[in-house]
Amino acid sequence: MHKVKTAVFPVAGLGTRFLPATKAAPKEMLPVVDKPLIQYAVEEAYAAGIRHMVFVTGRNKRAIEDHFDTAYELETELAQSGKQALLDLVRSVQPDDMLCSYVRQPRALGLGHAVLCAEHLTESAPFAVLLADDLMLGPPGGQPVLAQMVEQFERLGNSVIAVQEVPLDHVRRYGIVAGTPNGERLLKVSQIVEKPAPEKAPSRMAVAGRYVLTPAVFEQIRCQPRGAGGEIQLTDGIAGLLASEAVHAYQYAGRRYDCGSKEGFLEATVDIALSHPEVGLRFRDYLKMLKL
Repeated sequence: MHKVKTAVFPVAGLGTRFLPATKAAPKEMLPVVDKPLIQYAVEEAYAAGIRHMVFVTGRNKRAIEDHFDTAYELETELAQSGKQALLDLVRSVQPDDMLCSYVRQPRALGLGHAVLCAEHLTESAPFAVLLADDLMLGPPGGQPVLAQMVEQFERLGNSVIAVQEVPLDHVRRYGIVAGTPNGERLLKVSQIVEKPAPEKAPSRMAVAGRYVLTPAVFEQIRCQPRGAGGEIQLTDGIAGLLASEAVHAYQYAGRRYDCGSKEGFLEATVDIALSHPEVGLRFRDYLKMLKL
């Protein structure tokens, strides 16, 4: 069984729901308290034992590359000023054993197409996909979400996708799976469809933004027609896998924030601020004073 060594981050999206903030800045660089969204996702992958981070970028995304690069001028200034704690913090963004690779998605053809752009960097081995819009936190004191999934993948040997139950009127926003129970928190997937109408949804189990996939999915994506929205959907590629190998849906332990929406972004900011070691207590006191 191959280890999961590579994580793919599709970050070429335009972030139109956050205009004008994302007019010139990548949505993945929007900060939640003091870290950009993409850093939360990279740290989650790193905590799962992954060391090769592959970013599928587009135009106007250079800030992501700069964030994970060495900032010589900044580091020199911090060192000369004796600000060792800040210097260590800046250097921790890209640990010495972490490799970052970048590839362009030349056209906005969908999530499946973005993942396909990274195929040559995955070394024909299992890989993870993380959507930075979905900020996912493991339970207090427990494993991060992707670490949970990698553990399941290494035990099962099959693709694993994160799922959560959503209200019926929300199913048209997600890929939806149906299947049979196969252990604690696991479903063996029998069907997966992208953004179904509520009356056609096979269940209310929605795909969240974390995947651990076998390389066989690339051939499925390459050969499939365009799906929902006229795009090449990752969901359709996973559906194609079902004819030849098992796929499992995993009901992860933890919390997902949909930071692609303003409401989810604000919820994540408040919750993470409340537990932040530097500002948490003062922020909690401030919230208590508000007349809501």
